[in-house]
Amino acid sequence: MRLVAIFLIMCTFFACDNGKPPTEPKAFDTKKAKESLEIANRVLVNKEEENINDFVRRYRWDMEKTGSGLRYMLYKEGNGQKVVAGKRISLAYEIHFLTGDLVYSSDEDGQLTFIVGRGGVPTGLEEGILLLHQGDRAKFILPSHLAFGLLGDDQRIPPRTVLVYDVEVLDLQ
Repeated sequence: MRLVAIFLIMCTFFACDNGKPPTEPKAFDTKKAKESLEIANRVLVNKEEENINDFVRRYRWDMEKTGSGLRYMLYKEGNGQKVVAGKRISLAYEIHFLTGDLVYSSDEDGQLTFIVGRGGVPTGLEEGILLLHQGDRAKFILPSHLAFGLLGDDQRIPPRTVLVYDVEVLDLQ
C-alpha cells in the first residue's frame, strides 16, 4: 500500500514536470488592480443610485439630497429645539430595506438614544438628525456608504445595503 502511494506521488510529479524551467510569477500590477476596483465601485455606486431613485419615484416622495448622497424628507414639523452636536437624543424609528422589509424598529428594539456627534450610529443618520428639531418626523435614505458600508452590521443588515429610516425626535437634552 505504501509503495502504491509513493508510486502515485512520483507519477503525479513527473506528469506535472514538462521539462521546462519554472516561469517566474508575474509581478502584481497595483495600478491595474486599483483601476479595476475603481471601475467596479463606480458600477456598484451607480446601480445603488439607480435603485434609490426608483424607490423615491415609486413612493412619490419629495426628497432633498445632500452632497454626501443622503436623501431626506421632513413630513411632520415639531416645535422643539434644534438638534445640535453634543446633545443626547432619543428617537422612535423604523429601519427598512428598499424592498420594504422591516429590519429594526423602536417598537421591538427600544428607542435609540445617543449623543449627537459622538459616533456609534451610521454617519448618514448623524447627518440627517442634525437637520431636525425636537418633535420632527422625517424619512432618510442612507446609501450604503452612509449606513453600514461594506461590512453590514453583523446581525440583520448585509454588506452594501441601502437603508430607509423613518425617525421621530422624541427627546433632546
